Amino acid sequence: MENRERSGILLALCGFALLSCGDAVIKTMAGAWSPIAVAALRFCIGAVVLSALLFWREGARAFVPANFWLQVGRGVCLTGATICFFSAIFVMPLAEAMALSFVSPIFVAILSWPLLGEKAPRATWIVSLIALVGVGLILRPNFAELGWMAVLPISSALFFALMLIANRASAGQGSTLSMQAFLAISAAPFLTVAAFIGHQTGSDFLAVTVPDWSVVAKCALVAVSASVAHGLAFLGTMRAGASTIAPTTYVQLIIAGVLGWAFFDDMPDATSMLGAAIIIAGGIVLWRSAKPVQPAA
Repeated sequence: MENRERSGILLALCGFALLSCGDAVIKTMAGAWSPIAVAALRFCIGAVVLSALLFWREGARAFVPANFWLQVGRGVCLTGATICFFSAIFVMPLAEAMALSFVSPIFVAILSWPLLGEKAPRATWIVSLIALVGVGLILRPNFAELGWMAVLPISSALFFALMLIANRASAGQGSTLSMQAFLAISAAPFLTVAAFIGHQTGSDFLAVTVPDWSVVAKCALVAVSASVAHGLAFLGTMRAGASTIAPTTYVQLIIAGVLGWAFFDDMPDATSMLGAAIIIAGGIVLWRSAKPVQPAA
């Protein structure tokens, strides 16, 4: 049993680390193409790959969702989260954008009450206030330099939290593969439309031109690596349990920091690092407060 749990933790660590590697690949495309177009191409490729896998494993019936509009809602939430996060890492240090995105568990805990009827414990509100201090510390230098663009990771975290809540509402409505495929299939059209609208604004940042082959290759790489990463995280959860692997998500911040320093010369200052530490500490406290108490032997 202990070996199974350790292997689950290792699988989850590898999966979450791979996600940060994919984010670093996305950041290398900053200035080469619109971030929204990058997101659209990444999810179009993902939708094709996941649809092929779903058809091969479960057949045509698997493409009929139990709740169509719920799947559309998941796609809208993923669209918002992806646009905000991809745009953020185009203009911000990778580790700082990642750290701000980790407020999503706080949003999940708070929004689960009005949306799912799950009342948040007192610890959630206390942790939320503490996390806000960390957010303020990270935003301080970025807001002075980037203005309102600095809040993009927080917007991404809010959309991601809504998607997680929609995922919870989708529980039992299909296999893990079908849920992952529906997410990509529903997000791809919205992202494509968003990329077109962005191009029509005339902004150089959002301009959609014919991409270089390297951009297409990188989007394909990220689409495949993200699917593998989510698969590893799922296997880790099955072996070790969700509560055990939850803290391993923070390896993303470590990997993002190392990659940001090594490849983009992004070194967060001491204040930003303190803010990240506060957000992570708040997330861990929230995780521990939600962890079920083990019965006495």
